[in-house]
Amino acid sequence: MQFVTLKGYKEGYKITLDTAASFADILVELEELFAKLQADIKHDIDKKVVFDIDTGDRILSLDEKQAIEKQVSNYPRLSIHRITADVIKIEDALNIMESRNIHINGKVIRNGQVEKVNGDVLFLGNLHQGATLQATGSIFVLGEVSGIIHAGFNDDSQAIIVGDVSQAQQLRVGDVVNIVEEEDQERLLKALVYVNDLHSLEYTTLDKLKNLRPKLFLKTGGF
Repeated sequence: MQFVTLKGYKEGYKITLDTAASFADILVELEELFAKLQADIKHDIDKKVVFDIDTGDRILSLDEKQAIEKQVSNYPRLSIHRITADVIKIEDALNIMESRNIHINGKVIRNGQVEKVNGDVLFLGNLHQGATLQATGSIFVLGEVSGIIHAGFNDDSQAIIVGDVSQAQQLRVGDVVNIVEEEDQERLLKALVYVNDLHSLEYTTLDKLKNLRPKLFLKTGGF
């Protein structure tokens, strides 16, 4: 079974780790992959391979990260740019919520109802079709969403929407609105939704959050 996947992109290489695999099995496959990469570039003396490692829903411990870094150090022409995950530790999430005074909302919001929140909100409830959740700040979704999500509804284009919004009817940030199409649903399972420089909504992955909204991390020291 393949526990490690290497893909090339315009900006470089990404190694994805199987979330369900044991870390021991991952180390075995990483060693095989690193050896192959080193062999592939041995005749090109100027070439180096830099890659990101995506751990998905797995959070690596410090020891596990150091074990991977030790492996890579045996191959001088390979290097890790960064290690990212789609999830964060509970204590880190709580620190962020505390530092930003994020409201926790676990309500069931039914068709025709509009729930308004002043500030950022962590939504743990159920937003039915035809219902609307509005926040003056950002919206972090851990509940079920089938209605309309509106972050920054007082025209704050710096607000973001984070989480599984694949079943939402509409996504709104500030004055920008997107209807969720069927072809977008897979990208919105674990998404970061924000207003880009062209003033349109863009969907990206959670690991881009720190670069796009670094102020979220200033009081907590990052994660």
